[in-house]
Amino acid sequence: MINGNEVIPSHHVLFVTFDSLRYDVARAVLHGGRSPNLERVLPDGLWEERRTQGSFTFPAHMSFFSGFLPVPSGPGRPGRLFACHSMRGTTIHERTYVFDAPDIVNGLAGLGYRTVCIGGVGFFSNQTKLGRVLPGLFQESHWSSRTGADEPESTRHQVDIALAALRDQPADKPLFLFLNISATHTPTHVYLPGETADSWESQCAALGYADRHLGRLLDALPGHGSWLALFCADHGEAYGEDGYTGHGIAHPCVWTVPYAETIIPGRPPEGRPSVAPKAV
Repeated sequence: MINGNEVIPSHHVLFVTFDSLRYDVARAVLHGGRSPNLERVLPDGLWEERRTQGSFTFPAHMSFFSGFLPVPSGPGRPGRLFACHSMRGTTIHERTYVFDAPDIVNGLAGLGYRTVCIGGVGFFSNQTKLGRVLPGLFQESHWSSRTGADEPESTRHQVDIALAALRDQPADKPLFLFLNISATHTPTHVYLPGETADSWESQCAALGYADRHLGRLLDALPGHGSWLALFCADHGEAYGEDGYTGHGIAHPCVWTVPYAETIIPGRPPEGRPSVAPKAV
């Protein structure tokens, strides 16, 4: 497991959440060779099965940004990667980077990170007071109908914004880049031509679509330095199991999510020496 104290603040941070993505979908797509770009950066080319902290987007992300990432599926509780100072911290171990801040976004900003949010679903839309809470944690936030769940090309547009953010990034400053991938959220049937209802299979197709565009971002990252990269779902989705449909419900297919934490090494851009981001 990665020691947060060894990568903060020396590494950029990429955090990608796949909205509503089930663990069994992520695993099936991976083993079917339909997410090759993710496969090449996941530890041992595999997803880890974990349990999320919330059954829908808002509470899950509030927990994540407070340092409570999805937990291992077994009874053991290894030390968290990140935490914020609190009265008690039973999962704060040697590997845990502890921020003196109310959330890790502001904690990273306090260390000199530029914090950028590229939203997907409505909780990142800035269109309502509630929709401003999560993106309001960041110095910069991006959302439009082109990055939302109803846009079939949402991941393409999100990656375009991420690549623009990389181009604008000062060479001596660390970056916290967050993306909430909306393609895996309903409606996903658009990724299976002729289908009119969302299904386990259509979410598989949606993840395959998202992977193709995420490959462009993953290819670009090493040219800007070394990265701590986190990938997970915020929650899963029920497709009729035990009569349940959707999320926001206490069902194993909603609580069980894919998770991965990894290091993406940097490489010097052509014609330039490699420069590590400076802590402030």
